[in-house]
Amino acid sequence: MHFMPTERVALFIDGANLYSASRNLGFDIDYRNLLEFFRNRAHIIRAYYYSAVLETEEYSPLKPLTDWLAYNGYTLVTKPAREFTDAAGRRRVKGNMDIELAIDMLELADKIDHAILFSGDSDFRRLVEAVQRRGVRVSVVSSIRTTPPMVADDLRRQADQFLELSDIAPDFTRHQSDTRPRPVRMRSTPAEPYADSPDAA
Repeated sequence: MHFMPTERVALFIDGANLYSASRNLGFDIDYRNLLEFFRNRAHIIRAYYYSAVLETEEYSPLKPLTDWLAYNGYTLVTKPAREFTDAAGRRRVKGNMDIELAIDMLELADKIDHAILFSGDSDFRRLVEAVQRRGVRVSVVSSIRTTPPMVADDLRRQADQFLELSDIAPDFTRHQSDTRPRPVRMRSTPAEPYADSPDAA
């Protein structure tokens, strides 16, 4: 893993994608420690977190996560998710944040040296290429150790650096099987409630 302490870095986190990858690897993300992990290695100027939000009549189950992120160093980008029932009668949620992430990365490209993309989605390959043409180094954080791999081959090849999530995870995760009592104060955040849906990513 190669970082330069003086380079200006921005994190772009596809929330549903990161949740799916971490769940497949058997751990949960501690977002406080994740931000600290990268701040200890580079000059972080912005940390974006993207998630579609399904608003129920009174309460969104994503609200504890989004509230925590908004008050703890993340720039939160959300939009309404759409809930529907598929042909088999199963509840599905659709909310793709690719356009929002792409616009933010392109707009910030002239102000950063290094973009760190938390996603394995092949749709981002052209975005990575476009940002690289502006002189920005791009690292992709995902996993090839899940079945199937969470990262697309073409995105991994396009990136300047691929960071295997399971290699760096011990610094900012807790295992899902960890049943030890946790302090009342919120050290980490709830998981993405909609990422289980195949239409959420």
